[in-house]
Amino acid sequence: MTEEDLGTVFNDGEDDAAERRAKRRRAFHGVVLGLLIAVVIAAAIVVQGIAAGWINLPRPDIRPAAQTDCPAGPYLYQAPDTVTVNVYNSTPTPGLATEVAEALKARGFNVQQTGNSTVNREGMTAIILSGPGGEAAAFTVQQQIPSTHYIQDDRRDSSVDVVLGSTYDGLVPVEKAQAAIPGPISCPWATSSPSAESQ
Repeated sequence: MTEEDLGTVFNDGEDDAAERRAKRRRAFHGVVLGLLIAVVIAAAIVVQGIAAGWINLPRPDIRPAAQTDCPAGPYLYQAPDTVTVNVYNSTPTPGLATEVAEALKARGFNVQQTGNSTVNREGMTAIILSGPGGEAAAFTVQQQIPSTHYIQDDRRDSSVDVVLGSTYDGLVPVEKAQAAIPGPISCPWATSSPSAESQ
């Protein structure tokens, strides 16, 4: 066996090993690419589901107690683009939170989250929630939806939650909302205890 023959034998072995390594790398890259595509598709489905309302973000039940006081104000109507709103649906109507969120966006509000929630008050239009720093924003949101009830929580930002109820029937005309004069927040449950049954 000549030196050339030996070189051919060893080179063939190295070529085979290199080809196997290349095949393994291609297979690994294919698996990684497939997983990345699956993650992107799953994320897109989840985002679409949250937006459409058929995937619900976890939200605690809102069980308001009767209030004995209500922020008096007076509050000025705020520019909608300075108000951050989260919209939640407590009714059996699918997609209601998304519908109202889009209507508020069209009026310039900064809508952050939509989803579903539950409350123990029957026959309500909507609950408006904010922290102490969001009272003026809550007043502004109340001008958009008739017959809402305000509840203050302990959040530290100025965001406002809207929890839609079974008697919600649309936003007030935008001209009427914008013409709101300075006034108090509305708390009609201040002298009426909420129902004990969940919706």
